[in-house]
Order: sequence, then C-alpha cells, then structure tokens
Amino acid sequence: MLQEKSLLYDPKLDSEYQNPYVDIDEWREGVVRYHYIHGGFEGTEVRFSLYFPEKENYKGRFFQFMAPFQGHEDASQSRRGEEDKIGFSLTNGAYFVESNMGGPTAQDTTIYRSSAAVAEYSRVIAANLYGPHRPFGYIYGGSGGGFKTMSCFENTNSWDGAVPYIIGSPMAIPNVFTVRAHALRILRNKLHKIADATEPGGSGDIYAGLNEEERAALEEVTKMGFPARLWFSHEYVGLGALPLFVPVIEQIDPEYLKDFWKVPGYLGADPNSSAVRDRLQYKTVITEAHLISKDLLIKDENKTGADDAWHRHSSINTDLYKPWMRLKNVPTGDVYLTGTDIVFLNGEAAGYKIPLERLEGDKVFVGAGFGVEAMLEILEKVKPGDEIMLDNSNFIAIQTYHRHQVPSDDYYVWDQFRNEDGTPKYPQRPINIGPNITRGGAGSIQSGRFNGKMIVVATLLDESAYPWQPDWYRTKVKGELGDKESQCFRLWYMDNAMHDDQAKTADDLHLISYLGAIHQALLDVSDWVERGITPPESSEYSVKDGQVSVPLKANERKGIQPVVSLKANGSECAIVNAGEPVYFTAKVEVPANSGKLTVAEWSFEGETDFPIKGEFTNVNDDATVATVEAKYIFSKSGTYFPVLRIKVNRQGDGSGLYTQVQNLCRVRVIVQ
Repeated sequence: MLQEKSLLYDPKLDSEYQNPYVDIDEWREGVVRYHYIHGGFEGTEVRFSLYFPEKENYKGRFFQFMAPFQGHEDASQSRRGEEDKIGFSLTNGAYFVESNMGGPTAQDTTIYRSSAAVAEYSRVIAANLYGPHRPFGYIYGGSGGGFKTMSCFENTNSWDGAVPYIIGSPMAIPNVFTVRAHALRILRNKLHKIADATEPGGSGDIYAGLNEEERAALEEVTKMGFPARLWFSHEYVGLGALPLFVPVIEQIDPEYLKDFWKVPGYLGADPNSSAVRDRLQYKTVITEAHLISKDLLIKDENKTGADDAWHRHSSINTDLYKPWMRLKNVPTGDVYLTGTDIVFLNGEAAGYKIPLERLEGDKVFVGAGFGVEAMLEILEKVKPGDEIMLDNSNFIAIQTYHRHQVPSDDYYVWDQFRNEDGTPKYPQRPINIGPNITRGGAGSIQSGRFNGKMIVVATLLDESAYPWQPDWYRTKVKGELGDKESQCFRLWYMDNAMHDDQAKTADDLHLISYLGAIHQALLDVSDWVERGITPPESSEYSVKDGQVSVPLKANERKGIQPVVSLKANGSECAIVNAGEPVYFTAKVEVPANSGKLTVAEWSFEGETDFPIKGEFTNVNDDATVATVEAKYIFSKSGTYFPVLRIKVNRQGDGSGLYTQVQNLCRVRVIVQ
C-alpha cells in the first residue's frame, strides 16, 4: 500500500531546517553554462550545492545524488566524461542537487531529514529562478547511497521518483564481507583453478579438484550469494570494505572474539579446524622503524564512488608514503597474513595495535588503519627494540561471524545455517548487528513502502551487494503493493557488471560499466512520473541456492540490457595453429522498447581500448537484432580471450555520452 502522507516526515515542519542561507551564488562554465548556488542551514552542519541550467534548457525537474558516505556536498564536481553527474543533469533539463547529508558524523534520521530539507529548499530557489512551479524531484545513489536513497524515498514525500542501485539488505553488512573473506582464506591456493572453470571453454565445475574443506567453503559463499562466475576477479575484490567493519564488530561484540576460540559450535574451538591451523601469534622485535611522514595525513576526498568511498575512512593515507618496520625474525611457510594486527607488547606503544598491510622479506608494511584512533600518535611512539606480536586471531574469527547472525526466514540465503525445524545450527550472538549498521548509515530499515515511482538497477556480478538482495527488497515492495507493483516499481539486472559506478571498470575485458543504465533509469523514471510513459519491464530472473540467473534471450530476460552470444569457429573455445584465421560470429539482441544498437567493438589480444570496430549485419527493421562477424589471425601461440562489447542507446544515438547501455561476451582461443 502507499504511504500515508500525513505520517511521513515533512521538512517544512521541522524547526531545525527553517533558516537556510546562501553563501555562493554565481554562474560557472562546465559541459554547459550553469548557475551554481552553495549554502546550508543555520545552526546545523548541513551544506548543499545546487547546479541550475539556463532557463531555456530547463524542463522542470531535478536529480539529487546520494553518495555512499555523507560529508561532501561538492564531491561530484570532480567527475568528468560519462561520470559527470552534473553534466548529465544539466543536459537533460534538470538541475543537480548534492548535500553533505548533515556532515561526516551525521547518523540515523538526520540523513533523510536533511536531504529532504535541501530538496524542498532547492524548489524554492528554482521557483525564484524560473518562475512559480513545483519541480519534479528524483533521488538516486548506489551501495551505501542506495540505502540512503531508499530511506529518503520511503520516509518523506520530497521526491517523485527514485533510482537506488547495487542495493544491499539490512543483513548485508558485515556478512557479505565475512563469508567472502572466509572463502578467500580457505581457497587461497585454488582460486586460479576456480576462475578458469568459469571462463569460456572452462569445465564449468568450480568444485573440481577441491578437498572437503575447500568444497564446503566454496559452497557456503556461493549459497550466501557471491556470484559463482566472479572468481576471475579474486585478486581485485579481496576483502572489500570489511576492514572498515572489523573494528565495529570488535567494539560491539568483543566477547565473540573470545568465544570463537573456546566455545563449542564456533570454528575456532575445533582444534582440527582451518582456523586453528591458520592462526598466527608470532612474536619478534623491531630493528628499524620508518613510520612518520607528513604525507600520511593527506586525505583523498575524491573517492566518492560506490566501490571506493569507504577508503576515505582510513586513519592514515598510505598512497604517498608507506610506513614500514624491519623485524628481527619473520614467520615462514604458507603463513596467512591477511588481516593481521601488529600488536605492541612493550615500549611507549605497548597495548596498541595497528594493521599489517604486507610482509616483504624482513620488512613489514603498515596498513591504512580503519577504526584506529590516533594512529599517527601510535606510530610516533614506536622505536627499534620494541617487541611486537603478529596476530591474525580476530580477523580469522570474524570470517565466520555470519554463521552466528541468522536472521528471519525471509533472508533465504541463511537457510544453510538452519536445522530442518528452522532453528540455527550454530550458537547465536545476542544481536544481529547488520540492521543497526544499516539504520545508522541510512536512517531507517527498508520497508518497501513508498509513494511515487522506483527503478532499482542491480548487477549480476555484484561482489559486495549480492544479487539476491534486490530480489529481497522486491518481495517487500510486492508485499506492500500487491498486484500494483508493476505500476510503481521496476528491477533491472545488468549482467557482467560489479559493485562500482565508474566508467573505467576493474577489468574491462570481463566487465562493463553500467553508468548508461543508471542514467537511462533516471530518464525513464522521470518520463514515468511526468508523462506517464511506462518503462521497460522488470528483468525476468530466478534465484536458486543464493544465485541469480536470467534467461539467455533478450526478450525473455527483459530489462534494458542487450544480450550477446559470441562463438569462435562455432564454439566457446577454438583451438587453432598460429597464422590460421579464426572466424567470430555473434548474435546480438536488444529487449523490446529499450533502444537500438549503436556500437560494436572488439578486443582480440587483451587490448582494453577495444581498438577494432565491428559492423552490424543482418539488422532487423528496428535495429534490435543483428549479427556481428569478424576474422582474426593470431601470429603467436598462447591462450587468448577475445571480447566483443556492444552498446545500445534508446534513440539509437551512438554519440550519446551518458546513456549507452553495454554488454559483452568472451570466448577462448588456444593458439598452438
């Protein structure tokens, strides 16, 4: 059902936000000329930046961006090209809104209250600039910004539409990170084989060659929702934002770190477990200390993306200067050092601990230190001759924390940790901390109850907001709206994309940027609200054992992403001799009403700029189905993974910067 408007937060009635001010009011040059206004609310830490197009380009709307972490009202000024949120807004008839959401320490309801106050005050300014009217408002954001977007949209009437993307559930943090860290530890010597199994021409069996312990760890993380096709990225994804939440668990639930090693039912209490085998408590002495530099205090405030914003919360900046110490002795063999603490046992720093980044020979490098207070002061206390202990106990313990956080049965990926009668298999902690983290960082827990229109953009290779979670939210929406869901809500899954919202991906030969889909969703939700134009249907998908899968054909898959099926010599894996031509054929399809094919581009030998342009042939009347063919000769032996990348634009405009919706397909070629 729709929200009762009288029960929702109204910033006009909030005494805290009745005194706005403007301290910058000027015209600026960007992609197009715009009117920049900066200000805040007296008596608060709220600050905002507003970017208005010239009157003849204005279409009566605004887009408001919610960053993953609060505290920076002008962060989007640094974005360029396809990532330029301001340029996208201005060139599509909208003014752009960004606030600090109450400042870097703002929590809970301050986030949606202050954001709504900024939205409403922006309407006052717009009316002054363009004449009396109520601008339509659309809010969007990804990852932590997705949580915030949903909280704002569900708790106020300040926006008409919303586009949250790569969204988690209230149980996402820290559990999506802990289960991944556990798998990375257990499987650390088998990851390359698992990755190869998922590549074109691979066996497809990710469990081949694993022992019982390794198989169990891989099955656990797979059933929790980590995309099985994503292991090619194991070096990149690493721990994700887990270092940010380790100190949170240490503070909220310190007894867990003791219980893990001694109470039956916890992995560490089993003397034959991998946890005990990998535990490190190694004592040694510092012989040299190179720890202090002014560069450690320089902060990179430009990290505002869905996958990198959390880096701003480091205690020190190790990008420009990497502090290190030389040790008298170091552990040897297959030592598990990930997440290890350097614990000071004597000297001025006795009782403190700092993170280890890596060990090179007898030199130990210090990590950035998430959650470590006064870290620079700690480093200043360290002297040669101090005794330390390298200790990974807490980090190993935290890796199975999700087993002891079993939530309600609507979180179906936790079924693997329930007995047949629904009771938990493992001892449970006094509280599930995920909802508390979500509420503190967003202002509320998702209910699925809102007024207006919403399009969720999700990715099938999301390593940090596992793809089943948008489906979990959709069940909440359906529970509220019933058979009216399609009148107000869409969920679009994007394949071959991870938990990031930048134009340059972590691996352009495996991944696409889905920025074009986000921008198209904003345009579609505005058309839905303002003109009643129904957007393309939600993606068709199924969820089994934590894994989300979609149909192979575009019109069965739906959504807005093109589908590419590529073959080399008629197969996913071709074996040829050097100098022998390889013939590539791809069938490309676009879902109904989602656009026309614009670009085809090839990478045959690992070129990330896709230098060879393809040509669409056998194109149907509305440019939604086509063939792309190519011939290529590999002159040197080796294994290659040629890639075809396709782009689609709603109007068929290949020059449109902001709304090219992408997909790709890979094949394997073994050259003898």
